[in-house]
Amino acid sequence: MKEKDSKKTGKWIAILLLIVIIVCCITGVSLFRSGTGAVSAESEEVVVAIENGSGYYQIIEALDQAGLIKNKTMAKLYVRFFGPENPQANTYVLDKSMDLETILDIISTGDFQYLLKTKFTIIEGTTIPAAAESIAEALGFEKNEVLQIWSDESFLRELIDQYWFLTDSILDPQIMYPLEGYLYSETYLITDQKPTVESVTRYCLDLMNEKLSPYQSRIDELGMTVHEFLSLASVVQDESLFPEDYKMIAGVFFNRLKKGMPLQSDSTVLYALQEKRIDVTYADLEVDSPYNTYKYAGVPIGPICAVQEEILDACANYEEHDYYYFFACEDGTVLYSKTLDEHNANVKNNLWY
Repeated sequence: MKEKDSKKTGKWIAILLLIVIIVCCITGVSLFRSGTGAVSAESEEVVVAIENGSGYYQIIEALDQAGLIKNKTMAKLYVRFFGPENPQANTYVLDKSMDLETILDIISTGDFQYLLKTKFTIIEGTTIPAAAESIAEALGFEKNEVLQIWSDESFLRELIDQYWFLTDSILDPQIMYPLEGYLYSETYLITDQKPTVESVTRYCLDLMNEKLSPYQSRIDELGMTVHEFLSLASVVQDESLFPEDYKMIAGVFFNRLKKGMPLQSDSTVLYALQEKRIDVTYADLEVDSPYNTYKYAGVPIGPICAVQEEILDACANYEEHDYYYFFACEDGTVLYSKTLDEHNANVKNNLWY
């Protein structure tokens, strides 16, 4: 009888131990899930910087300091067993409604969607001061600081050594802004942790390299240097309003160059004066500047604004025709003329400014 009772007791103890183990496991799993869950049901963005060389324990510390860890012990257990390899150093915009698994997946892949981005825009047709202002605002600089870096000869020479399309032409003392026309017009999203004026300048030039390289052989065929090509392209950019006119207007300017006629672009005169307006006076035309294409034959000494890819293509593949003049009406319609008399008649009959 005692032996049976002993066996019975042992069986119950085993059952109780099993129950305790099961309960402990369930509790442990529950605590683990809870401890690695989101710290809040409400959405709240948090910026976290993950430094180069950070291991997952260091990342847990950074996340904990940012208020994204519910239970640090459980979080460290999680990364010990499930932490993915190769965390990506960057600055992330995370959310307190994310669980640890989601956060670590983002960090392990460097998910672009969650990277903190420095955003600035260089608008086609605008000049270097506008680009400097946009970049300065994005990086927390003063505009003059950016302009000073962009005029620093040692930095410019570094860029000339790095990019095939930059030459000593940009160092001409008569050039107003050495990088005018070379910073490609685009909205940039920079994900560097600590972007600098120098680094974002290279991003802009990298994109220009991408956009300009396909036209390298064509520029040679046109008998132009890259600097001359971009100078002309910038004039076409500033003189054109609608895409359907890009190649036609480029053709007008190429016709004038071939015939040895001055370009006579109002845009170059206004650039020489560093003004933005529509009307140009006879007094304006007298400004003595190598940018003034009324006074000086050929393309201006340098580009006068930022250009877009469509303009590069329009200049590389301009429309061949017999027009030497054009006039833009108030509604944007462009009237083309073969002779000066025809042009003067178009201006007289359609002058709106």
